[in-house]
Amino acid sequence: MPESKRRPAAKPDRAAVVTKAALRAASQLGMTNKVFANVVGLSDATVSRMRAGRYELQADQKSFELALLFVRLYRSLDAIVGGDDAVASAWLRNRNTLLNDEPIALIQTVPGLMNVIQYLDARRAVV
Repeated sequence: MPESKRRPAAKPDRAAVVTKAALRAASQLGMTNKVFANVVGLSDATVSRMRAGRYELQADQKSFELALLFVRLYRSLDAIVGGDDAVASAWLRNRNTLLNDEPIALIQTVPGLMNVIQYLDARRAVV
């Protein structure tokens, strides 16, 4: 009986994976192209091309790093709210007294994005 030779699965393209993950997170949170563009440091038009599959983030660009941070934020928030995207979306859009603003406004700057991630990481670590 001849042995079947299996080809190893193709390694997914990192740029495609990060682009898709960031877009999915933005969609799950109900973010507009404009807000998402501000978070990852791109233009609205570029985000539109991303959604249409005509643009991918590149690993050597700042927008790629910001997208990774945004996905990290989404995963932390998702874990805290138990996968309820409606609750996660509401949390982003309501004023947080400890953050002193709405998280959706804060994450549109790099320092704000980092502060919200640190806040969520601290909330996840509570024992």
